Amino acid sequence: MSLRQFEYALAVAEEGSVTAAAELLRVAQPSVSQQIRGLERELGVELFDRTPSGLVPTAVGRAFLREAEVAVSAARRARATARAGADEVAGELVVAVQLGFGTRQLPGALGALRRRFPRLEVTVFEEPSSAELDRLCRRGLLDLALMAACDESPEDAHHLGDEEFVVVLGEGHRRLAADRVELRALAGEPWVRFDRGSALDGVLLNVLRENVLQENEPAPATAARASQTATAVRWAAHGLGVTLVPASAVPHDHEHLARPVSPAVSQPVIAVLRQGAGPAETALLELLRQESWNGRP
Repeated sequence: MSLRQFEYALAVAEEGSVTAAAELLRVAQPSVSQQIRGLERELGVELFDRTPSGLVPTAVGRAFLREAEVAVSAARRARATARAGADEVAGELVVAVQLGFGTRQLPGALGALRRRFPRLEVTVFEEPSSAELDRLCRRGLLDLALMAACDESPEDAHHLGDEEFVVVLGEGHRRLAADRVELRALAGEPWVRFDRGSALDGVLLNVLRENVLQENEPAPATAARASQTATAVRWAAHGLGVTLVPASAVPHDHEHLARPVSPAVSQPVIAVLRQGAGPAETALLELLRQESWNGRP
């Protein structure tokens, strides 16, 4: 088995066909087919079911692909580390961010990182679940994760600061006249919430239960659920309902509709680095420390 075969199998799983995988990898289609058939022969199993809609990983294939992803990520890091030894940091840096956190701080830090290491390729994605972020970190699939602290946060996590939460109101909302909004004054308001099981929805629900909902009221009036903070802010701005988001997640053109709340709501923000972090991850952590975070100068 070779890393090339692993990469080909991962591409086929991602694209769902040999043709699309070949285009993604910029190689000839027969080469991909040959490598996949050779891999299956060597393993003695079928990694993919051939269906009318495309190639779908089998149960054994899914288990294999999880380990293949770990191996390919480790190989990329090894190449990057070797190049770093020659004062040439290159390769891929994989960063995951818990939805809504570090929205303003991360772009500036990543821009400075790319200027320092122009050959570095950075992949960033948002993940709503802190539990999934923790799992990905433990699997070695992330170089750096940016998230809110929780009971399961690793002991070696780096505290960057705190994200203050603000309420976003619709244009003309009567509470916009106040500099700070009392949470109990929002009783009866419909809310724009987030995907079930996401960390942001968990924060919002806990805040409402402690400060807004009546004793026997099971859940807030939910006007809509959004998968992105920017979407929730836009919907709130148009009067669909009110929402609660980290202050840094409010786009500049909607800041006039955001107000701090009383009692104040905030979450510590941490960065978690993979074991054996290289120079790129370490540099990004230091750049994030230099950004402005609530609760820190």
